[in-house]
Amino acid sequence: MKRLQIILAAMLLLCLAPMPYGYYMLLRWAAMVVFAITAFNYYAENKKELAVTFGALALLFQPFFKLALGRTIWNIVDVIVAVLLIILFSTENKKE
Repeated sequence: MKRLQIILAAMLLLCLAPMPYGYYMLLRWAAMVVFAITAFNYYAENKKELAVTFGALALLFQPFFKLALGRTIWNIVDVIVAVLLIILFSTENKKE
């Protein structure tokens, strides 16, 4: 799962470049699935704050009801989420 989070972080950062619409739809599906699974895993580990955070991210990136935030806002959200994923990956690897 950790590798999927890093791949997702790279995909989010790739959104800063002009990409075809299909890429953004693929990203939304992938993000929703990865965030939902991550939220479930954190809930199972009794880390409620992270479970709620990733559950909210799964709802934000879900592809069914699109939020029209504009390209600039989405780019900011993508970068913030990618940095969050990278930070979580590095801190969890240090604990192991």
